Amino acid sequence: MPKPLHIGIYPGTFDPITLGHLDIIQRATCILDRLIIAVATNSEKTPLFSIEERIQLIEQEIKSLSLAQGVEISVKRFDTLLVNFAKQEGAHILVRGLRPVSDFEYEFQMAGTNRTLCPEIETVFLVASEKCQLIASHLVKEIARLKGDTTPFVSKNVSDKLKERF
Repeated sequence: MPKPLHIGIYPGTFDPITLGHLDIIQRATCILDRLIIAVATNSEKTPLFSIEERIQLIEQEIKSLSLAQGVEISVKRFDTLLVNFAKQEGAHILVRGLRPVSDFEYEFQMAGTNRTLCPEIETVFLVASEKCQLIASHLVKEIARLKGDTTPFVSKNVSDKLKERF
């Protein structure tokens, strides 16, 4: 009997994608056969980059990672309930990254809500590595807006895009 595929969804706004996001993506590929990075069109947030720009930045960042890990990684937009998107994609695992303890309360609530809506989908929490625990997209945008150096937090490519934007 063939081993079942472990397909996971890593959702977020990724505005912009940071080294912390890439850390979680890389580590998720160690436990999944296929990873879908789901870029949210969140109406509650006003993103700096359009959905198309965010997808393009992510695709550029993961290009070499997908080959190196031997795992299929794709990037898709979504604007529906996450569990519905996961079912549509055949995924049974939601990947969530945790940084400080304050993340846990929100993520715990989301995991419980998603489990109530769709019990067959599991949420897996990956704790950010020590060097990535303080990285947050909103802080990166603020640093860029104030003409600071964002390279400790994002790739050179993303840093250049932030400079262009501001």
